[in-house]
Amino acid sequence: MSEFLTVICCSLLTAGALAQPITNQSSRRLSEATITYSVAIRTTNTEPKAADLMDGAINTVYLKGNMSRSDLVSSLGRQSTLVDAKTGIATVIKEYGEQRYLINMTPAEWKGSNRAYDSVRYQYTGLTKKILGYACEEAIGTWGSGNSYVVYFTRALQPVNHEFQYLNRNLPGLALEYHAVVGKNELIYQATRIDFDPVPQTIFDLPESGYRVMTYEESKGGKQ
Repeated sequence: MSEFLTVICCSLLTAGALAQPITNQSSRRLSEATITYSVAIRTTNTEPKAADLMDGAINTVYLKGNMSRSDLVSSLGRQSTLVDAKTGIATVIKEYGEQRYLINMTPAEWKGSNRAYDSVRYQYTGLTKKILGYACEEAIGTWGSGNSYVVYFTRALQPVNHEFQYLNRNLPGLALEYHAVVGKNELIYQATRIDFDPVPQTIFDLPESGYRVMTYEESKGGKQ
């Protein structure tokens, strides 16, 4: 189950040339905010799977300058990903019952774990919808050999730090809804709230005890 949650965290053109982007709305530089996403899942599996336990999960993203923290909380447990966009250093904190891990990642390891998403290219369909009052455009992102996902983003909010959603880092705006496909499962992230109040610096503090500290290579090897 923890492996599935890890995939989700690190874990979403011709028509694009013809579509006209929404330009009649002012944009806001987004350097500090708390964004809450609900998570729903669609699956073709007829038997209960670990993925089903993701339905109803909450993903809370904290942004403050170069720092970001993404907390994904579900019935499986909690997984947090902290990234310093200035240094490129990332930390993943896993909490599954009594099992607690803190995984340190170098800049090269962080980029390597997300390398597949560096090649994402967007097709803008021209379709629009409103989410939380923001006009959003639909885009289809594709990468690799046939991988794709649907995303709705607003140009009204321009994140200073794009590392918190690596899949969406090349969008010209903030993703407020996206459909990430993992195997036979489709996870739908939709923003339900954006809070522009200051984010406490302590949000980005790492725990000093109670966790097994591991390197990224150790975590990949499945050592317990």
